Amino acid sequence: MATISKRGNSYRIRVSDGYDVNGKQKMRSMTWTPDPGMTPRQIEKELNRQAVLFEESQKASSNIKFQTFAEQWFKEYAEHKLRAKTIERYHQYEKRVYKAIGHLRIDRITPRQLQSFINNLGEDGINETTGGTLAPKTIKQYLSFISSIMDYAVKMEVIAENPCRHVSLPSAKAKERDIYSLDEAQHFLELLQNEPLQYQVFFILAIYGGFRRGELLGLEWKDIDFENQVISIRRSSLYVKGRGIITDDTKTDGSHRSLKLPAEVFDYLRRYRVQQSAERLKIGDQWIDNDRLFTAWNGAPMNPNTPYSWYDRFCKRTGIRRVSIHSFRHLNASLLIDSGADVKTVSASLGHSQATTTLNIYAHTFAEAQAKAAQAVADKISLRIKNEA
Repeated sequence: MATISKRGNSYRIRVSDGYDVNGKQKMRSMTWTPDPGMTPRQIEKELNRQAVLFEESQKASSNIKFQTFAEQWFKEYAEHKLRAKTIERYHQYEKRVYKAIGHLRIDRITPRQLQSFINNLGEDGINETTGGTLAPKTIKQYLSFISSIMDYAVKMEVIAENPCRHVSLPSAKAKERDIYSLDEAQHFLELLQNEPLQYQVFFILAIYGGFRRGELLGLEWKDIDFENQVISIRRSSLYVKGRGIITDDTKTDGSHRSLKLPAEVFDYLRRYRVQQSAERLKIGDQWIDNDRLFTAWNGAPMNPNTPYSWYDRFCKRTGIRRVSIHSFRHLNASLLIDSGADVKTVSASLGHSQATTTLNIYAHTFAEAQAKAAQAVADKISLRIKNEA
């Protein structure tokens, strides 16, 4: 039942919106101001009508099911605000989320129900590929998907509070990164000398620049400053289901960066540019000119899976141990840290939005570097303990 109170020349209409997670009653309100010249009887009649309409509108918005609201969120918010790759990933989460809470009224979803869903994602057998559990990172992304929708519901005044804020995520066990040792990296580069120049350049940039795969595939020749030996990251090239290969912004604003790399790297780039120009002339009108470094045979942007496929065949052919392409980025970070670079320098080089992100990811590597530095002090100055009789 709506309550009405007079406030100067206006009236405040308040209706109950249930209770929050702490048992406190939630209220919603609106202000209605009569038109000049309305009689007291007209005001009373219209005021009661406004109160009924407001109460019914609140009931209607709160009655919406989670799946229905989520589908509206994709159209009204996600498609305009989120990156294409993020939207694609969230669509992959819809099936499980809708099965668990899609049928529930969005205003009646409780933290306990969400906690039960999150806990279920960590149970054995839930991963359809491995038969085990989902990775903690994936579980976190599921909760992020739901929370984004709930935040929008709060903003649209459909619910008063986001219940996801009371949900606990499983502890993520720090796993050791599988990266090449220095000797393996050197051997990899030696083996690479006998391979197509395109892949030599791709993996040399991955190691020396620590660039993400999408950043490498998004590189254009105008991003290469040969005179100053600087490479600028300005975009990312991605594959999105249903849309194909797209050009997107970088992962974060901090990912826009420029790195100065060794002269030897630019020697490879010069040779590669000459080779690509020759290929363009050979193909003629079939060449799709888009200024990309890494292309298909006809100049079109390279498919993001192509480097994976080539690297897989390369490892089988040469017998070198296979790691993930992303591990070359970790190798770059490890080499920077081991050389004495501080966290801000490493963060800027990798294009992380915050230095804390770098520190969280490479905490163990920084700890090892610090231990080596401490040992270096001990190697320079020896402590002689005086034996007391």
